[in-house]
Amino acid sequence: MYAVVLISGKQYRVAQGETLRVEKLAADVDSSVDFDQVILVGSGEGIHIGTPLVSGARVAAKIKSHGRGEKIRIIKFRRRKHHMKSQGHRQHYTEIEITGITGGSDKKAG
Repeated sequence: MYAVVLISGKQYRVAQGETLRVEKLAADVDSSVDFDQVILVGSGEGIHIGTPLVSGARVAAKIKSHGRGEKIRIIKFRRRKHHMKSQGHRQHYTEIEITGITGGSDKKAG
């Protein structure tokens, strides 16, 4: 069973037991969170497609850790103008483990 879920404005395809990194969530480590903005739920050959969300569908997850990603270098350079600007950025993330997917019933395709 898999689902497409909307987390912090981004869509992720998740399955039970998967670990993924998402934008930083305001929750403690080892706490559980539920995501109710499920766009699609697929199991075997059947697919439930939401209009726009699948009613009654939820994705449960457990927060494993918080952290910061690797540094990204941003360089702005203008040739022959004696100008160079350098900047770095590290994005905050939350690592979650999907513990369960409960499917709803909207439209069934396939």
